[in-house]
Amino acid sequence: MAFLPGFAQRGDAWGPVAERVAQSYRSFCVDFGSFTFDQRLSEIASRVDDGDAIVGYSMGGRLALRAALRRPAKFGALVLVGASPGIEDDTERRARKHADEELADWIERHSIEDFAERWEAQPIFATQPPDLVEAQRPGRLSHDPRKLAQLLRSGGQGAFEPVWNELERIDCPVLAVAGELDTKYADTAYRIAERVKHGRARLVAGAGHAPQLERPEEFAGLLLDFLDEHLR
Repeated sequence: MAFLPGFAQRGDAWGPVAERVAQSYRSFCVDFGSFTFDQRLSEIASRVDDGDAIVGYSMGGRLALRAALRRPAKFGALVLVGASPGIEDDTERRARKHADEELADWIERHSIEDFAERWEAQPIFATQPPDLVEAQRPGRLSHDPRKLAQLLRSGGQGAFEPVWNELERIDCPVLAVAGELDTKYADTAYRIAERVKHGRARLVAGAGHAPQLERPEEFAGLLLDFLDEHLR
């Protein structure tokens, strides 16, 4: 089982969930060494064995999805957390690309401490208690701002055409997960489950955009139920 982190995270952000899953399944957290989206796709291809399950959060979910579309029969199962197949509206997608490019320019001109402060001020962190945000901060502070800017330009949501119409090509079982309070991605999870061949959606009660961090025990439980059903 390969765990892929989100933007500005390190692999160990998955630690609590991965440790529980590792009691039943071989598991490892991917700490990427590259900082473009395509390079990270190549890392996944070389580091994840055929038949392994793969789970990704946010940008890591986009990576997992695109990796599965490149090799539809490679993975034993695919788990997407707070992730989307893309922005369908052209105007909205162009606006997101422009906003990401502006943010990338800002990141390059500021310190990693400034970036962390700005990043943690986003509404998606509102459902995370302060001690959880603080515990995740060292991962964010370990990055080089210039490389984060490079990753955002190459892998932001506005950088790609949507792949909703390609989801049916994925052969493996797919679990789409979102926090109950993250209504946008909750709707997206159900849409993904409807489009793939073997899909289901699950919401984590009381959680926002990062259910694996906010409710790790509940998240690990539903993940293990899914893996037990499809990989045993």
